[in-house]
Amino acid sequence: MYVAHLALHDFRSWPVLDVELGPGVTAFVGRNGQGKTNIVEAVDYLSRLSSHRVAADAPLVREGADRAVVRAAVVRDERRAVLEVEINPGRSNRARVNRSPLPRARDLVGLVRTVVFAPDDLVLVKGDPTERRRFADDLLVLHGARYSGTRSDYDRVLRQRNSLLKSARSARFGGRRGPAEDSALQTLGVWDAHLARLGGEIMAARIRLVEELNPLLGKAYEAVARGAGSDDATLAYRPSFDAGEAADAHTLTEALLAELERRRADELDRGVSLVGPHRDDLLCTLGSLPVRGYASHGESWSFALAMRLASYELLRAPGAAPGPVDDPILVLDDVFAELDAGRREQLAELVAGAEQVLVTAAVPDDVPEGLRGARFTVAAGQVTRDD
Repeated sequence: MYVAHLALHDFRSWPVLDVELGPGVTAFVGRNGQGKTNIVEAVDYLSRLSSHRVAADAPLVREGADRAVVRAAVVRDERRAVLEVEINPGRSNRARVNRSPLPRARDLVGLVRTVVFAPDDLVLVKGDPTERRRFADDLLVLHGARYSGTRSDYDRVLRQRNSLLKSARSARFGGRRGPAEDSALQTLGVWDAHLARLGGEIMAARIRLVEELNPLLGKAYEAVARGAGSDDATLAYRPSFDAGEAADAHTLTEALLAELERRRADELDRGVSLVGPHRDDLLCTLGSLPVRGYASHGESWSFALAMRLASYELLRAPGAAPGPVDDPILVLDDVFAELDAGRREQLAELVAGAEQVLVTAAVPDDVPEGLRGARFTVAAGQVTRDD
């Protein structure tokens, strides 16, 4: 799979952009602030309908515009399809395939699959649990598009439940105990059931993901870290409560529901949901020690790179997506400037065989020799192919 043509309208800094692409390596080279990262960000957005740089859609729309459009011609098994998403902050986004509207924008998710390496990947191992949850959930969306709906439904239920907890807390501490609080408590049981069911599905999916990732992570870490073994790097799933050895969705649902009942008083006191997959974490370990707080800067970088490489290998494995096996599109967004020469060449060697690799760099010398291919210069609002 590869993107053969990309068109942007009012996306980030680009009023209009049309660029022809092809399989193999394509590098976008230009000084910071010229818009090269915006180009590859658009490709990644088509994959997940979210950005690897910001949490909301509003920053993706060019200042002064009310919407943005990303359109790409994608080639898979010699068949060409045009995918399009219209980004409407504050309103529903719209998606089309070959100009035919999709019932929901999220139906576009997974038709293009990307794996992004970026300078802020270090937060995967050194940042807070939010970053690791996002890593797992984004990968699960691409691994099975159905997960996108489950996660969206969970987020909606969580917002409703938190709103209800806040209302009950306000009634309790505002001296309005009585019908208002009783009504909130009665309704809370319904939302508990919804949260537990969806939460159990999410937790079970994350547990399976970690099991599938671990052997791939070990091999990837061995490849990028000098002298490392394939058993050195591991991931472990850490729920926000003691779920025992439960791994199936039904058992996890029951365990989560019991924990919600046990923590009911605490949640009413604080007005927020205290347990569930929105508070879980992935534990990154080297040997017997957690990466965060113990690993060196180089070890942390190697672990983060290994997580991305393991994601790439997982997505290209048989059964990772409907239809024939194909490579995800690799996006290397200014990542080489953060790596020493050895890790640059190791990463380049590991990804050079991908069907399509999109690279951004500030200067040509940042692109390793092993990733020489088509090159575009990005400057002054123009993208020019170098001959």
